[in-house]
Amino acid sequence: MTPAERATVAQRATWVSVAVNLVMTAVQLVIGWLAHSQSLIAHGLHSFSDLLSDFLVIYASRQSAHPADPDHPYGHARIETAATLALGVALALVGAGILWDSGIRLQHAEMMNQVELSALWAAIATMLAKEGLYHYLLAVGRRLRSQLVIANALHTRADSASALVVVIGIGGALLGWGFLDLLAAAVMGYMILRMGAQMTWGATKELIDTGLDEASVVAIRQCLLATPGVLGVHDLRTRRMAHQALVDVHAQVDSRISVSAGHRIAELARIRVLAERPDVLDVLVHIDPEPEPGTDLTVLAALPERAVVLAELQERMADLPPPQRIVLHYLDSAVEVEIYVDCARLAGEISLPQAEKTLAERLAGHPTIRSVHLNACVAAN
Repeated sequence: MTPAERATVAQRATWVSVAVNLVMTAVQLVIGWLAHSQSLIAHGLHSFSDLLSDFLVIYASRQSAHPADPDHPYGHARIETAATLALGVALALVGAGILWDSGIRLQHAEMMNQVELSALWAAIATMLAKEGLYHYLLAVGRRLRSQLVIANALHTRADSASALVVVIGIGGALLGWGFLDLLAAAVMGYMILRMGAQMTWGATKELIDTGLDEASVVAIRQCLLATPGVLGVHDLRTRRMAHQALVDVHAQVDSRISVSAGHRIAELARIRVLAERPDVLDVLVHIDPEPEPGTDLTVLAALPERAVVLAELQERMADLPPPQRIVLHYLDSAVEVEIYVDCARLAGEISLPQAEKTLAERLAGHPTIRSVHLNACVAAN
């Protein structure tokens, strides 16, 4: 599914949520006011906050579907995360406000008007509507792997559960325990506060680049190690980006293969992870040569640059056949050299073993060049 298609599906589901919340908000506020039910009014206010969150989801879905650009090279998926954070904070504030108001009213419960039966029917209708909407949004969110849509579904489930509390509170009030309506409003406020805190914490962890769970990291590691040519894996790092994840890893390969061969192994590893893990957006594979036992990386970094080594070799090969190609291997604390010379020039001037022996003698005692190997090749036309 393309980002545009994904955004379309998410927006369609959200518009369904908008319609349900709009109707239920009006029903709860009007009937709650007429039937003197504080818990139903509180739930109506919460349904109104749902409307605001639905519009937030629509905006975030549209924005996150935009392709990557120079300012956002990884795309715009984190907009979903920011929207989830804002939604969580809003829920926490609404829940805290309802909890506070209910606590104040409970201190004067004897002054409350008698709740009427119409409030009970409105609460039951709200509970059934919210529960149905929850199952619909959860199915869409899982299909899209959208944390924002799933968060909206969980929010709706909280509404359904809190509506059940309202039903119980109103039922108790109708039986003569008027304080239960206020107590139901307080419980609902706590549930909303808790859900908002959980959403806020989840979005915050993503924004500070919290890694994937241990099971996912182990699975990705095994996938990389199963790639032909990968001898080891280290510095495996993961971080979430909305409904997907980014992976960085160092893969060890044979220290004497070519750059192109190493690049091919890296691409194979990347493709393998993307194929087996649909939740991974991209994999950055850094190729490391397999180190020899006891390798000191600080010494390795201090070895001379290629240009310096080539200049020293050229000086010592002045009277030998000119090289067609020179390959340097930076291994352990020294450099190994492979030199390819024209076999036609060798036949007329000096044998390959003689040339290699002569060069080795000239490089004896060199502080960084450990060994040199000469190979015959056909000169390119």
